[in-house]
Amino acid sequence: MTPDPGPGVLTHLESLLSEAPADRSGALWRLVEEGRQLDANIIRLPPNAEVAEHVEPDLDVLVQILGGSGHLDTDNGRQTLAPGCTAWLPHGARQALSADAEGLLYLTVHRRRPGLAIRPAPVS
Repeated sequence: MTPDPGPGVLTHLESLLSEAPADRSGALWRLVEEGRQLDANIIRLPPNAEVAEHVEPDLDVLVQILGGSGHLDTDNGRQTLAPGCTAWLPHGARQALSADAEGLLYLTVHRRRPGLAIRPAPVS
């Protein structure tokens, strides 16, 4: 087990991007520190890719756009995403993300999901 680094800088975006292959998509970085209460990811969507419409039933998610451009589709309509935009995706809301021709790079932050646990069956 590696020691908990404690509070402080966990990654640097420029270094992260320079070390990741240009065609790598998905999570480029994840918060992995033990005992954390949050999950966070830096995600790269390739040009013209999308995260299909879905509903997150349990967690509110904060999305910070770091690079590229795209769109967020919700019940409030289509909104343009560009660097500097911050979006809130409340649990239970319909959502879809799409990248434009230059792709989309974003940070997500949400409460950590509890680990899977075996629970007794509900009593009928």
